[in-house]
Amino acid sequence: MPQAVSVNLAITTGEPAGVGPEVSLAAACDFLAEQPNVQITLLGDAKLLANTPISDAKLIERLTIQATELSAPVTPGVLNPNNAQYVLNLLDQAIDGCLNGRFDAMITAPIQKSIFNQGSTVFTGHTEYLAQRCKTQHVVMMLCAQLPVGFLGLKKSRDLRVALATTHLPLKEVPAALSQELILETIQIVHHDLQKKFGVPQPVIRVAGLNPHAGESGYLGSEEIDIISPAIAAAKNLGIQVFGPYPGDTMFDATSIAQVDAFIAMYHDQGLAPFKFVSFGEGVNVTLGLPVIRTSVDHGTALDIAGKGLADSGSMLEALRLAYQLALHQKEVS
Repeated sequence: MPQAVSVNLAITTGEPAGVGPEVSLAAACDFLAEQPNVQITLLGDAKLLANTPISDAKLIERLTIQATELSAPVTPGVLNPNNAQYVLNLLDQAIDGCLNGRFDAMITAPIQKSIFNQGSTVFTGHTEYLAQRCKTQHVVMMLCAQLPVGFLGLKKSRDLRVALATTHLPLKEVPAALSQELILETIQIVHHDLQKKFGVPQPVIRVAGLNPHAGESGYLGSEEIDIISPAIAAAKNLGIQVFGPYPGDTMFDATSIAQVDAFIAMYHDQGLAPFKFVSFGEGVNVTLGLPVIRTSVDHGTALDIAGKGLADSGSMLEALRLAYQLALHQKEVS
């Protein structure tokens, strides 16, 4: 009988004053119990990861803490900008480990962007930082969740995937950020990674418009006519099954969820508000277009409950499960 392929995962434990360290450790233990062929490395300060004792010796053998010392003491729920570099160090360790083959995938706990921007570091978010460190010009943020049988009449469970053409921008800056080239590249990246990383042979993609009623033939805006529709047409000419633009308020109907492999929204809340409403806190953030596999939780640092034993590790567990599946698929096809 062939031996199971071993998968090595790294977790960056995120903002030390938030729930990242506790959900990372809890989810790691749960996932190690699920998958006997997984090794997990937790990246973070050892003191933050010592609060939850691990009684199962077999799990301990497959769990490593790669210790990185904090720059300043931590009080749960209280941000300290002096630890901003510590958070970046964890990300750098995970990225380098994935690029050199030590790790098969990285999973990131939530961070607090405000602690970077209080100092001299300009930091927009995980997605943008990963792109810069990996020297990748264009990456795509995509959220994934499995919808159960019966939800909206689904006859079988279905993966809901929502990608974004723009990410962390003020709403007033979104129209100027959109271009035919950007949207075409976003469609191509989503199509490519669905095929190569998710194993979807012929992805079906839906694209939203920007304006109410998808511009209503130009009456409510011209971006659909000038930018979005030409990008969709260009993608179709490349053989991609992509459709739209659809009004944002009707794009996620029950029939389409059962048939579409990924939805592309023009801006953050257009895609993630409906996604998070139906994903019950079990969504996973995936960065497409990178040379490495990266998944993350779909929630923030939850400073108000940090250190109180109230944090739900469900999203982190789902992030581990998806990272494992993507890494396993990559090993099988390589």
